[in-house]
Amino acid sequence: MDNWHQVTTLEDIPLLGSRVVVTEQGDIALFRTGESEVFALYDQCPHKGGPLSQGIVHGKKVTCPLHGWNIGLEDGQAVAPDVGCARKVDSKVVGGHVFLKL
Repeated sequence: MDNWHQVTTLEDIPLLGSRVVVTEQGDIALFRTGESEVFALYDQCPHKGGPLSQGIVHGKKVTCPLHGWNIGLEDGQAVAPDVGCARKVDSKVVGGHVFLKL
């Protein structure tokens, strides 16, 4: 069964920024790196639930705006010494369109 859903276009996600997609499962933050790679995480920091979509994207990480935790975009893991994980969502870009596996 194909669970890929087109949610936006690459151009709609700011470079080194994010965009939120509202789903029945919860808000998902789409992040675009400086190399135009796209990653998707549920929009909650594992620390105190801060909105990761409002954080600063750098490299393949996002810094939570509440307490400065760094979260890896590839796997959702907090960067040591912090411990925790934001739930990752599979994403892909095809022909400039962004898809999520829901």
